[in-house]
Amino acid sequence: MRRLFPALLIFLAGFAAAQDFPNKPVHLIAPFAPGGALDLIARGLGAKLSESLGQPVVVENRAGASGAIGSDAVARSAPDGYTLLLGATTTHGINPAFNPKSLPYDAVKDFTPVSLVATIPHALVVNPKLPVNSVQDLVKLGKQRSLNYGSAGNGSPHHLAAELFKSLTGIQAVHVPYKGSGPALADLMAGNIDFVSVEYTAAEPHVKNGKLKAIALATRERVPGIDLPTVAEAGYPGFEVTSWYAIFGPTGMPRDVTARLSSEIHKAVTQTDLRERLQGLGTTPIGSTPEELAAFQRADIERWTKVVKTAHLTPEQ
Repeated sequence: MRRLFPALLIFLAGFAAAQDFPNKPVHLIAPFAPGGALDLIARGLGAKLSESLGQPVVVENRAGASGAIGSDAVARSAPDGYTLLLGATTTHGINPAFNPKSLPYDAVKDFTPVSLVATIPHALVVNPKLPVNSVQDLVKLGKQRSLNYGSAGNGSPHHLAAELFKSLTGIQAVHVPYKGSGPALADLMAGNIDFVSVEYTAAEPHVKNGKLKAIALATRERVPGIDLPTVAEAGYPGFEVTSWYAIFGPTGMPRDVTARLSSEIHKAVTQTDLRERLQGLGTTPIGSTPEELAAFQRADIERWTKVVKTAHLTPEQ
C-alpha cells in the first residue's frame, strides 16, 4: 500500500489538474519566423482557442535550426497542456527521417500528439518555356536528358519530394539546393532550373501571372478550387506530398487535457470562420483526433525514411 499511495497521489493530482484546465494562459510555440504560413496558422488558431478555452493563448516564435529550437523547448516543458507546439512536416516528419541524429528531441517519443490542423498540397511546377504541359511530358523529357530541380535546401520537403518523384518515374534529375523556396522559384522563373515540387500556395501567384506553370498536384484526389490534375492520374499514385501543420504537447500530457484541446481545435478549424481563413491560405483544414495524428505522423516518417534510403541521401549532400 505504501508503494501505491504516492502513485495514487500523482494520478489524483493529474486528474484534478485536467478537470481544472485551463486556469492560466496557454503558450503556443511557433518554431519558425513570423510571417510565414505556420506563423499565420498559429496566430489564427491561437485566437480561436483563446475564445473557446477562456484563457489567453500566447503565440511565441522560437525560430532556428529548421524548427528544432522551438520543438525542443516544448519537448522539455511541463506536460500540463500549457505549452504547446505547432509542429510541421519539417520538424516532425522530414527531419526525423533525414537526419534524426542532429535533433535534440525524438519526434515521436518526446511529444503528445493533439491534432492535425491543416495540410497544403505540393504541386509540380515548371518554367513556362519548358516544352512540358503534363506529368507525362516531364517524365518523357527526364528520360531523354538530365533535368535540374530546385528545393528550399538539403533535406527540405521539396528536396525529398523530388527524390520520391525520381524514384517513382525513373527520370534523371540533379538537385540544386537554395536557401528557401522563394529563391528556388525565382531561379525557376529565370529558367535556370527545370522544375520544383513545392507548396501550391507558394507557386500560385506566379502561376496566375504566367511566370510559372503548374502541371499537377501531389494529392490522391483533385482539390476543390484548384484546377489541376493529380500526379496519380498520370500513373504515379505513390506521389502524394503535403506540407502539414499539427499541434503537439510534451510527452505525458493528461488524456483529459489532450482530448479537450483536440476537441477545441477540431471545432476551431471546422466550425468557425477560421476554416475559411485557412482555406484562403491554400490549406485544407483537418482537425483530427490525437490517434489520427499519431498514425499520420508515423506513416509520414516511414515514407520519408524509405525515400532517404532509396536515394542514398545524407545530410552532407
